[in-house]
Amino acid sequence: MKDIRPAILMLIVFTIICGGIYPAVVTGFANSVFPKQAKGSLIVDKSNREIGSDLIGQPFSRPQYFWPRPSATTDFGYNPAGSGGSNAGPTNPDYLKTVMDRVKALRDTGVIGSVPADLVQASASGLDPDITPEAAMVQVPRIAGMRGMSEDALKKLVADHTEGRQFSILGAPRVNVLALNLKLDTVSR
Repeated sequence: MKDIRPAILMLIVFTIICGGIYPAVVTGFANSVFPKQAKGSLIVDKSNREIGSDLIGQPFSRPQYFWPRPSATTDFGYNPAGSGGSNAGPTNPDYLKTVMDRVKALRDTGVIGSVPADLVQASASGLDPDITPEAAMVQVPRIAGMRGMSEDALKKLVADHTEGRQFSILGAPRVNVLALNLKLDTVSR
């Protein structure tokens, strides 16, 4: 019985420290030093309305927009509450059919040559907001035709929105689809 009292006291103390004080300090620090990131890296439009996040992909399926990486989240695509991949491997016939259907859909829109993997395979989280510059470039002819823009102007737009490797060594060059599509709407109107 004498061992239970210190155990219960430690439970209460660590619950207060780890469940209350520490999260409050970290949240306060984050909000004061990194306010945009602490609030979810939200993107707002000209009327100050929240329209998305730099960190979570969004579905774009209309042909006049750049399409993101496919999502394999549960219930619906790009569901932040259901983050996760399909866990299907390259020998799974259903997965292969899904990938081939996505390749065919891209071919039907005029994509020629090799199809970048990130346009037909979902990311591990299913929420990836970025595509490779190659995945953006293969979509340029379709979007140029739909919007009546020059391909060169669109290629420049993609290049302007291409982010390099983090710290020059981590990751790969990438293009945030939401940011690119928002800019696309402002330049083509």
